[in-house]
Amino acid sequence: MDACTLTSTQLTATISPQGAELHSLKTADGDELIWQADAAFWARHAPHLFPIVGRLADDTLIHEGTGYNMGQHGFARDMAFEIVESSDTDCTLVLRDNEQTRAKFPFAFELQVNFILVGNTLAITYTVRNPAETILPCSIGAHPAFNWPIPGNDSRDAHSISFTESETCTVNRLDAGLLMSDGFPWPWLENNNALQLDDSLFEPDAMIFTDHHSREVRYSGEKGPTIVVHFTDFPHLGIWSVPGAGFVCIEPWQGHSSPVNFKGEFSDKPGIVKIAPGAEKSWAMTIRIED
Repeated sequence: MDACTLTSTQLTATISPQGAELHSLKTADGDELIWQADAAFWARHAPHLFPIVGRLADDTLIHEGTGYNMGQHGFARDMAFEIVESSDTDCTLVLRDNEQTRAKFPFAFELQVNFILVGNTLAITYTVRNPAETILPCSIGAHPAFNWPIPGNDSRDAHSISFTESETCTVNRLDAGLLMSDGFPWPWLENNNALQLDDSLFEPDAMIFTDHHSREVRYSGEKGPTIVVHFTDFPHLGIWSVPGAGFVCIEPWQGHSSPVNFKGEFSDKPGIVKIAPGAEKSWAMTIRIED
């Protein structure tokens, strides 16, 4: 399958039909901003999370009392998408339900992922359509991994993620992949907006924010470009790395792992959206590169 290559005066983006995954985002100088999937740490670049974000209890989706096995983050990231439109600046890929997906997720759907590259900004829009006559419950999320250090920096020291608003919020943690019942105060975000990156932050796994106000974060080092992720349509945010790895993920989400005490119907799971018969819903985000 041929990849989509998008170009502007400032960036080049490469998108694989496998998972509709962004494999590369390079500056005009050839500096790579996306993690190149070193399997020793994490063998992905920027997967899309659908029809769930995170994990279900016992990896089981319950629909009308019947269980369906589905692993962490769903199946879209592992499936071949169809390229339906492609140009030098715009690429649209589509995944539709089939016999394989219905064995895990008993709902009809169409997932469209659109990439548009203009100047210093890559826009990504997710559209989920419900072709059925019943409600479509689902979640969706982005999972881009950015190189850490950012090109131009000699080490991983002195990198930070800054929120646009001063935040006092909780960070939720995971227990065996499930959301712990209580968040706890996050001292690095108590009436401030800067999260200084350090491996110790990720020893308990991802940091998950569900009550923050900011809808844009800035990832920067002492030198090199700043990576700005804007996510107005996504209410939740994950930040994740593997200690010692050369990446950090900034993950806008609609939804999250099941709470540790939740084993009910999938449609009642916290973070799920319900798309009406014949309707569709879209979520947009951008990745902007600033000097």
